[in-house]
Amino acid sequence: MASSSVVLLLLSLLASSIMAASAANFYQDFDLTWGDGRSKILNNGDLLTLSLDKSSGSGFQSKSQYLFGNIDMQLKLVPGNSAGTVTAYYLSSQGPTHDEIDFEFLGNLSGDPYILHTNVFGQGKGNREQQFFLWFDPTADFHTYSLLWNPQRIIFSVDGTPIREFKNSESIGVPFPKNQPMRIYSSLWNADDWATRGGLVKTDWTHAPFTASYRNFNANACVWSSGASSCTSSQSPSENSEWLSQEMDSTSQERMKWVQKNYMIYNYCTDTKRFPQGLPPECANANQS
Repeated sequence: MASSSVVLLLLSLLASSIMAASAANFYQDFDLTWGDGRSKILNNGDLLTLSLDKSSGSGFQSKSQYLFGNIDMQLKLVPGNSAGTVTAYYLSSQGPTHDEIDFEFLGNLSGDPYILHTNVFGQGKGNREQQFFLWFDPTADFHTYSLLWNPQRIIFSVDGTPIREFKNSESIGVPFPKNQPMRIYSSLWNADDWATRGGLVKTDWTHAPFTASYRNFNANACVWSSGASSCTSSQSPSENSEWLSQEMDSTSQERMKWVQKNYMIYNYCTDTKRFPQGLPPECANANQS
């Protein structure tokens, strides 16, 4: 019995190692890539901050590349008058035919709501924007922003509530991110030529420096290294890998419908003026949310 217990333990450890699950330390998982000291890792690696002033913004990226994952990050956005600023948090590969999955938070005047901007790029093509107001003040405390990315779908969630689902529609010719490993990136930058009311409201530099904060990164994901994924079909599935085939149940679908009914402010799939030759093909799928 003892030997069989050891075997079971080893199998369990092997299965759990299929996924790279990291309840992270920012020193271990991210590089501060630009901003000349405006990005900082604090509290022994538990907290990361980005800042923006008139001279420069700042940014960071993950050390690892991922090809599918269930990824969480808690953010607390720039408080007060954040008009003109953009806090971007996204997955992206590189090159002209890159894939990308975006959260962007568009700042606003004090008291006016942030706009959460989402987009999906497949093989260099984006133009799949959906925008939302949030049902809370994202500057008062940390909130969790999650991306579930598997071969069948991408689900954007806020505090565990799904807000958008982008399904794999390759069968009707729509590129889907599934072949290019992506890093996690985040940046805080000045975009007052477009970010707030189409560029009408400019950044008020008397409020600088602007600061966004990050904590509790967690990636239950397939790490791409040396041309291979840490998740392979030949390995036994682990209980941590359910997300690789996860889809939304009826409760999650109802919660997403509630968000989209009450808080969605733009949906490319209903913008007939933008697409006079016809809406993108994936929009014909009633469930492409």
